[in-house]
Amino acid sequence: MTLKIDHKSPIPLHFQVESALREMINSPEYPSGTFIPNEVNLATQLGISRHTVRHAISKLVNEGLLERKKGVGTRIGEKSISTGLRNWMSFTQEMNAQGREVKTFNIHVEKVMADEDIARNLEIKEGDELIKLIRIKGDEDGPFVLFESYLHPRIGLKGDEDFTHSLYELLEKDFSIIVDLSREEIKAINADQFVAERLQTEVNSPILERIRRVYDPGMRPVEFCRAYYRADRFSYSIDIKREY
Repeated sequence: MTLKIDHKSPIPLHFQVESALREMINSPEYPSGTFIPNEVNLATQLGISRHTVRHAISKLVNEGLLERKKGVGTRIGEKSISTGLRNWMSFTQEMNAQGREVKTFNIHVEKVMADEDIARNLEIKEGDELIKLIRIKGDEDGPFVLFESYLHPRIGLKGDEDFTHSLYELLEKDFSIIVDLSREEIKAINADQFVAERLQTEVNSPILERIRRVYDPGMRPVEFCRAYYRADRFSYSIDIKREY
C-alpha cells in the first residue's frame, strides 16, 4: 500500500498523513504487529517534513493504534472491533432523541494549565492556559454523566460565559466556532472516587468512558472531552447499514 497526500489540498498535511496511516492500519495487508516505514522514509516518500510525520504518528500512538519503541520502530497495535458513526450529536440532542429532558446538576469552570495529554490532544504547548469545564447532567431520576471538557485557548473563552445550555450552540453563536467532526473512543471502566461521588453511584461500579476530540471544518481542535456515563443508566444504540 502506497501512502499519498495532496499538497494542493487545504486539509493540513499532518491530518492527511494521519488519515493515510489510518487506512494502512485498517487494511488487511497490515495485520497487528506489522512495522510501518520509519519517519525519515515516510517524510521522503510524501515530500514533507519529518516533524509533520512525527506529529501524525504521535496522535495514533496516543490512540493506541500504533506502538512506538525507541530503537525498534513503530508497529501497528492490536486491532480491536470498532464501529464508526457517520453522524454525531450533542448530549442535548442525544437526550432529546430518546425523549428525555436534560437536567444540569452542577457546572464548574476554571482556568488551568495544559498538561502533556491535554496539550497533545488540543495541539497546543504544555503549560498553555485554557478553560476547563466540568458539567454533571442527567434527567429527573438523577445525574448519570460527567463531562470534563478542555476548550482550545484560540476560542477566547473567559470563563464567565453561560454554560447552562448547549456548549456547541454557545461556541457558534458567541464565538463563530462551528464544530464539524468528532473523533471518539468508548470503553468500559470502573468508577473511581471522584466519578462515583458526582454520579451518585458506588466506587468500582461500571462506567462508560467516552473520549471525544472535536474539530472545526478546518480540522483545528476545538475541544478535548472525557465523559463518564453510568452504565446502568445510559447505553448506546447504533444502526449500521451493510455495504455491498
